[in-house]
Amino acid sequence: MLNRWNDQAAAEYTSPLALRVYTSRLLGQDASLVLHGGGNTSVKETVRNLLGIEEEILYVKGSGWDLETIEEAGFPAVKLGHLIALARLQELSDMQMVNELRTHMTRASAPTPSVEAILHAVIPHKFVDHTHADAIIAITNTAKGRERIAEVFGDDVVVIPYVMPGFDLARLCGERFSKESTSKTIGMVLLNHGIFSFGSTARESYERMIELVGRAESYLKKQGAWDLPAPAPRRSVEEPALRLAIAALRHDVSRAAGFPLVLVTQRDDRSLDFARRTDLATLTQQGPATPDHVIRTKRLPQLGRDVEAYVSAYKTYFEEHAPQARDKKAMLDPAPRVVIDPELGVCALGRSIKDAGIVADIYSHTIEILLRAQALGGYQALPARDIFDVEYWDLEQAKLKSAGAPPPFAGEVVLVTGAASGIGKACAEQFLKQGAAVIGLDIDAGVEIIARQPAYLGLSCDVTKEDELAAALETGVRHFGGLDMLVLNAGIFPASRRLNVLDSREWRRVFDINLDANLNLMREAHPLLKLSPRGGRVVIIGSKNVAAPGPGVAAYSSSKAALTQLARVAALEWGEDGIRVNSIHPDAVFDTAIWTDDILQARAKNYGLTVENYKRKNVLKTEIQSHDVAGMAIAMCGPLFAKTTGAQVPLDGGNDRVI
Repeated sequence: MLNRWNDQAAAEYTSPLALRVYTSRLLGQDASLVLHGGGNTSVKETVRNLLGIEEEILYVKGSGWDLETIEEAGFPAVKLGHLIALARLQELSDMQMVNELRTHMTRASAPTPSVEAILHAVIPHKFVDHTHADAIIAITNTAKGRERIAEVFGDDVVVIPYVMPGFDLARLCGERFSKESTSKTIGMVLLNHGIFSFGSTARESYERMIELVGRAESYLKKQGAWDLPAPAPRRSVEEPALRLAIAALRHDVSRAAGFPLVLVTQRDDRSLDFARRTDLATLTQQGPATPDHVIRTKRLPQLGRDVEAYVSAYKTYFEEHAPQARDKKAMLDPAPRVVIDPELGVCALGRSIKDAGIVADIYSHTIEILLRAQALGGYQALPARDIFDVEYWDLEQAKLKSAGAPPPFAGEVVLVTGAASGIGKACAEQFLKQGAAVIGLDIDAGVEIIARQPAYLGLSCDVTKEDELAAALETGVRHFGGLDMLVLNAGIFPASRRLNVLDSREWRRVFDINLDANLNLMREAHPLLKLSPRGGRVVIIGSKNVAAPGPGVAAYSSSKAALTQLARVAALEWGEDGIRVNSIHPDAVFDTAIWTDDILQARAKNYGLTVENYKRKNVLKTEIQSHDVAGMAIAMCGPLFAKTTGAQVPLDGGNDRVI
């Protein structure tokens, strides 16, 4: 365990709450302690209220905050005396508990306090830290977990048997701690759940956490259960094309879920080694490392690609345990969130790439916990009944619902060509805003950095080379799981050439980029689009020149006309596959790479207009910009065009020749 305390950095935090923020962030920086919103911390203070009366206050981590980035605003202030009084009740429902927490805060706009606020209140120390340390969970998730914890810590910790988080756990901890703690007690271990540390200062509580978890790690090392075997070296062989298998798996899981999911594929040596273990059925099919994980990962991962069998087993699990619940439960979607396959490796799924990434991180740590617990004597998870109670816990479900409706393209993947600038860049940016994962292609390497976020993958690619297109699709599908939408935008607009001086090599070059490359990409993408959970969508960026060509642009106009005809044929052929193909015909979109100053001036001169007048030479006297075209592409991929295919929509401000 690395102690991250730094005297110089800590000196900048002058109040107890500020120091609480500092050490909370230190804990949050270590993924072996907390992951993605896990864990919670608190500090008790005496404050004077508006009436001049001193009150004991508990500042505890609020729901929705992450320890790694938490700020003072993330610690709602709750009246400590009331929390301690609540702990003396014989029973308190979840909804009553949340109501009591919220109605006894001192700031109405603060986030809802952690469901473990009462537990923090009954621990009689100023600072309290709680983590789900991997090392602790690895030890407790064994047949002799309790005995081993006693062997590691002796009387330095109070040991609490597993109880579902919430009021019952807080009440039990209060009772056991008051009876079993001594002057030597520096922590509390919750079997199959995590560990608490505490102290009179933020530093003391934090360093006790580091010490306790460090002792657990040392114990695992002494037992030969810490250092995991290195992955077996693999021969250098040509990687198989897996994009269709991945897309098919994503399609089946999304169909089971009832909504599209992105799928992250992990095929590093460690993941493949794990996926090919002969004992996976016993090792992975017991339950998660800690019940908290079930909200993200489901109780069990799916082994192999039989989604139907997984769904059937999940329904049986629900039907077995739902009748025993206190309240009537409606079944959640039965689709897996982790799939382990000997060829695909370890796959994680989510409504967004962020959600899938969280699942991937959690299961990556789960693998280490499973293997260490197995080496320590055999992994043993909590019974399914306990996991069900957390998965269908009203408070956890409320957290998920509070996130609101997902964005329109959540869980979907779009590929945009020519994404480094102009219309393509605008499309990439707008699809990202609408929740899609975006694969951007361009010959310009700048495409790799036009968006710096996990939902964007920029790939430098020459679309005229079939091998590069195939490689880009393979990479994109391994990254996001499939392909739902295709925006064909890449193209060139050559300098003006009349027919009598048009070189045949330039003619072929324009057709190679504007037509042939799109044909090749459509052909390669078709089987992926067929597997889109909501049906594939293709948007062709055509041109006003299809309907109204101008002099000097024969190659460009002809190539765009041929592309439009290709789109019409695709709409006819692909309709039976549920794929719709529509075209946009923009005109005078001057904020694109193809419109250099020289070309713009030449075209304006050709029409006998100034550049400004040329930009607005339409019926509405308006200028068309890249984001306007992107907006139409968004619409064509959305529900507004759900029953339209083969359409050609002008986006030109009204062109008298087209009209």
